[in-house]
Amino acid sequence: MAGRIRTVLEMIKFEHSVFALPFALTGAILAARATHQPPKGWPTLRQFVWIIIAMVAARSAAMTMNRIADLRYDRENPRTQQRALATGALSVQFAWFFTIVAVALFFVAAWQLNSLALKLAPLALAILFFYSFTKRFTNWSHIFLGFALGISPAAAWIAITGSLDPRMLILCGAVTLWVGGFDVLYACQDIDYDRRAGLYSIPKRFGIANALLIARVMHIGVVVLLSWLAYSFALPWPAWAGLVVVAALLGYEHSLVKPGDLSKLDAAFFAVNGYISLLFLLFWGAAAAVWRV
Repeated sequence: MAGRIRTVLEMIKFEHSVFALPFALTGAILAARATHQPPKGWPTLRQFVWIIIAMVAARSAAMTMNRIADLRYDRENPRTQQRALATGALSVQFAWFFTIVAVALFFVAAWQLNSLALKLAPLALAILFFYSFTKRFTNWSHIFLGFALGISPAAAWIAITGSLDPRMLILCGAVTLWVGGFDVLYACQDIDYDRRAGLYSIPKRFGIANALLIARVMHIGVVVLLSWLAYSFALPWPAWAGLVVVAALLGYEHSLVKPGDLSKLDAAFFAVNGYISLLFLLFWGAAAAVWRV
């Protein structure tokens, strides 16, 4: 039983939940502090729990759908041939069952939050599921992946307030560029397979050197958007200190990956981006705590 659970968690890359979840929680904290909802201007424990459940459930459903949609490619690509569905460690029928359960849990979480969250839940799932098919027709599938995760701060704001502040779209844009940028880096290792399989990606279209440049520009955009967001909310100094940390880590991430050397790609993708999201939540949470609103 424990082995099967580990296999399922590996299939959905559960540890990658750390990428988007801190940004969603930041959105929830900003919503509560900026609007003084709930009482005392902080999310309740109940809201935090249901937001986390909604995020994990939605992402689990999306990742499983991605594995189902890409099963043929996972079996052919040497990098992905050991994934659970490709090896038969998990069946496609089980994957569909798991997706349905995750979707149901996501709707329950949305229902527990508020009526607008429930009404928008089908749209959120449609965006998440659509990404799985974009690499078949556009080089910019990385942006679609970024947007799929980028909607999480706006969703969290809605979960707290039942409405949406347009300024939260700035954070959505920052997360979109952040995720899209590091997905461009990650896609560099699949350039040869993408050419053989007829799939689309920025590295395939522009080459690795230009892809790294595009990813760098996207991540500069992240810093610009986060600065705009901090200014628009008049956030205190911890938010700006967090921006410096995020910018430094993004710079370090790009220093690890070079056109002729992708050997440190996993370190750039997993470790650095995990630190970025967690430290962003820590610094911006501190900013919210001392924020006079």
